[in-house]
Amino acid sequence: MSIVFARGCSATALLVFSAQGALADVTAQDVWSDWKSYMTGTGYEITATESQSGNTLTVSDLSMMMPIPDEEDVTAAISMPEIKFTENGDGTVSVLLPKEFPMVVRASEDDEKFKVSVTIAHDGTPMTVSGDAKSMTYDYATSQMTVTLDSIEATGEDIPADAVKASATLADFAAKTTMSLTDTRSYEQTWTASSVTYNLDVREPGGDDYVTAAGTMLGVETGGTSTVPTDLDKGGDMAALLASGFGFDGSFSYDSGNAAISVQEGSDSFAFNSTSGGGEVGMVMDASKLSYDITQKDMDFNVTGSDIPFPLALSMAEAGFNISMPLAKSDEEQDFALGISLRDFAVPEMLWGMIDPAGTLPHDPASVVLSLTGKGKVLFDIFDPEAMEQVEDGDIAPGELNAVTVNELLVSAAGAKLTGTGDFTFNNEDLVSFDGMPAPAGEANLSLVGANTLMDKLMEMGLMSENDAMGARMMMGMLAVPGEGEDTLNSKIEITEDGKILANGQRLK
Repeated sequence: MSIVFARGCSATALLVFSAQGALADVTAQDVWSDWKSYMTGTGYEITATESQSGNTLTVSDLSMMMPIPDEEDVTAAISMPEIKFTENGDGTVSVLLPKEFPMVVRASEDDEKFKVSVTIAHDGTPMTVSGDAKSMTYDYATSQMTVTLDSIEATGEDIPADAVKASATLADFAAKTTMSLTDTRSYEQTWTASSVTYNLDVREPGGDDYVTAAGTMLGVETGGTSTVPTDLDKGGDMAALLASGFGFDGSFSYDSGNAAISVQEGSDSFAFNSTSGGGEVGMVMDASKLSYDITQKDMDFNVTGSDIPFPLALSMAEAGFNISMPLAKSDEEQDFALGISLRDFAVPEMLWGMIDPAGTLPHDPASVVLSLTGKGKVLFDIFDPEAMEQVEDGDIAPGELNAVTVNELLVSAAGAKLTGTGDFTFNNEDLVSFDGMPAPAGEANLSLVGANTLMDKLMEMGLMSENDAMGARMMMGMLAVPGEGEDTLNSKIEITEDGKILANGQRLK
């Protein structure tokens, strides 16, 4: 649904399993009042029954309902049975949930209703809250926490109880969170788990088709900081949220993992298994930028299926992707970045045997790496629907590309390798010299090793004709000069500010 609803659900989970410790005094009512303040500021309407008995405040029949922004007559709700806030007499408060309790998420639109019921179980350890009304710290740990799907109900659809099964388990889970309230709410959180295990089983009612998925990640760690405006009730206006100070900087990592997916549809089947030597995910978002950085290492894949003639066993030493882009409309240049990394991708000899049965080509793993940074301008409000429509209609320019630096280029396969770097600026006042593209100026330096040897072997295998090889060699002769090593070609491509294109000093345009 909307990002606001998703954030509200995340906040609920955060409040259930959060963490850390401090020294000032906090009361049960302080903790509960702060939770209510956060939820109502997020856009929820809260109903609950409160009762005080001695030093314990019990909140029962908790229901949080929120209309979904930009969706007329659409609402969503979360409900929980009971939470106990107990003052410990030392300035701290214990927050206790039952060892096993249900949580229900409901959504409705007109006469259409949807409900998901899950059961959350843990070892019964309470969460400890300390601090004061403006800065509360949380500490929570449990030997095991499990979330199990109980049922899915939808208007007009009969979903049997055993049609969809899902569960997730965290072992040795520990979390630490600090929540501070000034003009905004700020959060600093870390949590760890020795393992995270998940299972999904979807079956066709009355049939034999199914989809199953299962996996485990070991040595899981997350951390990050976030800032949330005290009033999030802005109708789903992300631009207003960011302008009010919303932002986050988070990371997720794991040491190793495995996953398995199995699909059966009639007579067709498919199975996928993988292992990984760990990975990391980083994400940053605020009013100025959005960035992702994803890396996985030492991956092995096994694929089988009714439409696959033989099992495939693939491996890759590293796969990565990163992007950083400006969000704010500005007449000033802003930084951006883009990168992709696929290192040492290896396929099985059985597959090589279909292409190269005589072993003519080197069967070394292949790699593709590209890393770009640059500067540009965003000339419209990305979160303004009217401005976006004007961009799509071509009425306004989305932005300007001012500079690009190629930090790394690597393509290697079958014994040949291309590497390079480059640095270019762009003149947005000149859209004529390069057919509507801002005129570039700068240079790229490239090196190609093993190309002639590869073409010789491709001709020997009958995969490349002599005419094609001759044409390729003529092109390389125009653009490159021999390098120091054997079968090495170097090329310096220059584009001058007056539009000339030079290859190793020789003018091409």
